[in-house]
Amino acid sequence: MSAALAPALTGHRPIEGSFEAYKREQSRIARRRLYPLTAFYATYSLIVALLGLLSSHPWIGMVFYLAGIPVWSLVEYLFHRYVLHGRFPPGQGFVRRFLHERLDPLHWEHHERPFDGWHISGELKDILPLFTVAAPLSFLFPVYTLPALLAGVVQSYVGEEWLHYFLHFGKSRIPLFRYLKRYHLYHHSPRVSAPMQKSP
Repeated sequence: MSAALAPALTGHRPIEGSFEAYKREQSRIARRRLYPLTAFYATYSLIVALLGLLSSHPWIGMVFYLAGIPVWSLVEYLFHRYVLHGRFPPGQGFVRRFLHERLDPLHWEHHERPFDGWHISGELKDILPLFTVAAPLSFLFPVYTLPALLAGVVQSYVGEEWLHYFLHFGKSRIPLFRYLKRYHLYHHSPRVSAPMQKSP
């Protein structure tokens, strides 16, 4: 990315140093925020996957675990498209106020400053409330079914967060990753992000 385009995508106006130095610092911040999330969900995923493999139906457990990948992909797409990029106009009543005040701002900061390490990825606490309900409920079923599916979902979430980190900060000669990075940075261009502008 050119240094001339960087301020337009980030709002960063360097006083000293280069945009590359700014990106290195933001990359460190983003990585530090990903470590707890990765450790927690990857550990859970590994434990449940092992329990599934040790169960009486290890192949069914693997199928459910791998099914977590498309399930997470669908959930992430729908949530990102209709909630994070959705607009909830202000209105009367608890639900409309909640949607406008809590969901509208979730993703703005990331699009306003796409290289800000504080807004690149989620944190452990972001899906933890949902996870603390879903994980125990999944164990109402055999370990090789819904628990394995949830383990695959949370491991896919971890993988997606690291891929997103890479798309902002990584460098690769692999054509697929170069294409994904170019496409993702287009997603952050003013043309695409314009509909996310805050309402007055």
